[in-house]
Amino acid sequence: MKLSDVLIKPVLTEKANAQQEKLRRYAFKVNRKANKLEIKKAVEAFYGITVIDVNTSVVPGKAKTRSTKAGMISGRKPAYKKAMVTIAEGETIDLYSNI
Repeated sequence: MKLSDVLIKPVLTEKANAQQEKLRRYAFKVNRKANKLEIKKAVEAFYGITVIDVNTSVVPGKAKTRSTKAGMISGRKPAYKKAMVTIAEGETIDLYSNI
């Protein structure tokens, strides 16, 4: 798998921001087929930092329903893989520079 296909986007939530400040841990939405070694190489290549640890989890899809004029519409959000990447002491990633 190419390194450009591994990382999809960073996860920007309140919980992820709190972990960035306290634990130097960043969250990324990654390809479902990517393993921990590929994720580590991709983050180190794109951001130029040293990765200490990678934890992954598959977030399950959720059923969503909404009310419209035509009635209730039900659907499903897809599942995705999330990677929590811990970086070395003294290094940071500026995720908000591209927004």
